[in-house]
Amino acid sequence: MSGGTSAPTVVAVVSAELFAEFFTAEDTERLRAAAAALGGAFVRVDRLADAALEEARVVITSWGVGPFDEAVLATLPKLELVAHTGATIKPFATDALFDRGVRVTQAGAGMARSVAEVSLTFTLALLHRVPEMHDALRTGGGWYDAETVGVQHEILGAPIAVIGASRTGRGYLELIRTLGAAPMLVDPTLDEEAATSLGAELVPLDEALRRAQIVAVHAPTLPETHHLIGRRELALIRDGAGLVNTARSWLVDEAALIAELRSRRISAAIDVFDEEPLPADHPFRSAPRVLLTPHRAAGTREGRLRQGRIVADELDAFVVGAPLAHTIDRAQLSSMA
Repeated sequence: MSGGTSAPTVVAVVSAELFAEFFTAEDTERLRAAAAALGGAFVRVDRLADAALEEARVVITSWGVGPFDEAVLATLPKLELVAHTGATIKPFATDALFDRGVRVTQAGAGMARSVAEVSLTFTLALLHRVPEMHDALRTGGGWYDAETVGVQHEILGAPIAVIGASRTGRGYLELIRTLGAAPMLVDPTLDEEAATSLGAELVPLDEALRRAQIVAVHAPTLPETHHLIGRRELALIRDGAGLVNTARSWLVDEAALIAELRSRRISAAIDVFDEEPLPADHPFRSAPRVLLTPHRAAGTREGRLRQGRIVADELDAFVVGAPLAHTIDRAQLSSMA
């Protein structure tokens, strides 16, 4: 635990390793200054139980923090703000927290560029048949088999379906548009004018799946988006096309996707899975035509520091009574995984 001798008013429940990823020395000093302005000290702890919480008005959270239930809140009588370094607040945000009137903010906006870049990386890899050629060379196959690999494509002019105009979806749209793709957008919350302003053609899901060379999933996690891309939808994707998922596994039926991969009809690049860590014997690990990464699309140095900067900005605003830019309310929990 670090901090001064006075009671902590700002408590960061963030491991030392993650804290170093999120916060520069300058932003750490901003946290200390915020705590001092609130009449106390700043401390970093691994668990809430490691700090004296009677005077804490702000708690900074990261992955692994438990729910703020009645028992926890009883130890935090002066809590006014929970500032999350990540995106989803579902693991800890409770009705009791909102009933108390505690404000909650999150730093998901800091992840958008990193995830969009990985989605672009996946897109280029699938267009250029990198997984197929990599598999062939690693397993000792021939130097090049055009029939096995499939047709390679450029992104210039490629029809790409973006499923969801989320923060990452918009970031991805900007990147592929800059490289000359022909984006289609599927999002029932937008009209044609809004889609056009994002540089995309607004189309229904089925049409997008039939036309796209790449389908990139960026939709929110809602009851109605569970397995949005299921067996029927995968069957609509044309032969030789690819699926990119850096959003949530919730959106894609894994069993149906694995069956399609084994048929060698389509390819995929996946960063998110129903079970994480991915078991050693999981079918994805042996499936052909698939590129896998361990849920690290948001893990860039720059993105992590943006997340920390957002938290520091929110504390600065909180101290002076200014509006907070990244608040999440109870109703928005339903769109988080």
